[in-house]
Amino acid sequence: MAYSAANLEAPVAKIATDPGADQPRAGIALCLSGGGYRAMLFHVGVLWRLNELGYLSKIARFSSVSGGSITAAVLGVGWGQLAFDGSGIATNFRDAVVGAVRSMASHTVDEWSILKGIFSPGSIADKVAGAYRKHLFGDATLQSLPDSPRFVFNATNIQSKALCRFSKPYMWDYRVGKVANPTLDIAVAVAASSAFPPVLSPLTLEFKETDFVPNTGLDLQFPPYTTKMVLTDGGVYDNLGLETAWKNYQTVLVSDAGGMYAPEPNPKHDWIGHTKRVTDLIDNQVRSLRKRQVIDSFKARARTGAYWGIWTEIGDYQLPDALPAPPDKTHILATTETRLKALDAELQEKLINWGYAVCDAAMRKHVNAAPELPRPVFPYPVGVG
Repeated sequence: MAYSAANLEAPVAKIATDPGADQPRAGIALCLSGGGYRAMLFHVGVLWRLNELGYLSKIARFSSVSGGSITAAVLGVGWGQLAFDGSGIATNFRDAVVGAVRSMASHTVDEWSILKGIFSPGSIADKVAGAYRKHLFGDATLQSLPDSPRFVFNATNIQSKALCRFSKPYMWDYRVGKVANPTLDIAVAVAASSAFPPVLSPLTLEFKETDFVPNTGLDLQFPPYTTKMVLTDGGVYDNLGLETAWKNYQTVLVSDAGGMYAPEPNPKHDWIGHTKRVTDLIDNQVRSLRKRQVIDSFKARARTGAYWGIWTEIGDYQLPDALPAPPDKTHILATTETRLKALDAELQEKLINWGYAVCDAAMRKHVNAAPELPRPVFPYPVGVG
């Protein structure tokens, strides 16, 4: 059945610059949500299992926000070093991807960036970009990414209220316009995507008007929109990273490591604590709505694919050989703070294991249940707790 707003309330809406046809192209897209280091590590486990299943090499587009963009960017920068065998499995995935992400998860970035941003020149977001540059990406730019698959890091433009997409062929806000073949540092693009409000946001980019391809913006292609772009976390606009994937591909895999927030009997009254709590609740409600719309779209056959989340209960998949992941253990992992704060080695391994296990169950239940698929084995013996 063709996707149409007439037959389904979809998780993303068409915009004026989208292609005219409703029917997406054949191919697979993977969406990686935000959630700080919690998401970064959970998604590593997801990629690990997708690789073992032979799906990593089949993905045409990686669309990410916030913490998911850190993991996606590590994969993108290292893509050329992956050694894919005849089955499409990268035999050196652990060495090429996992080690770098785990090393990053051993460094606290947010707290030090806030202090440096207050007491030294430059913004807090600039300090976060500096940490990504130091620990992960060096001087790699968007032009360091492969032509295929496409990696898209999503941020939110506070001025235009639209998504700003960073990729190798372009940086594009559909209202402001397109910058072709951008040479922006990947560290800066990922810092924009992960600029959690209110403390790590905003990140400001400066341009010349001539940087934009003429007539590529809908209604805001003029200064100051084209000379100074003010960005915040991609999750503010699209907390699952769905937009660019859903509109383009028939098969969409959604990995959601977003938080779910418990009742709070004594909420903070200071402006930072209160603002964070309110922002968390808004994010939770929007994420829940999009999740329901995604799953309803799968049921209506508007797309093929699967959704899995860090709060998913693995028993719901009713697989006799799913990895042991008791909800009382996985729910503890899901409540890991949404921060760029160092995590101990055991917690890192549990988060990776949980992403690996729930991705395996979702893929074998909803995408490929072939009996010859390799059976799952936790990457780390610690399990999920």
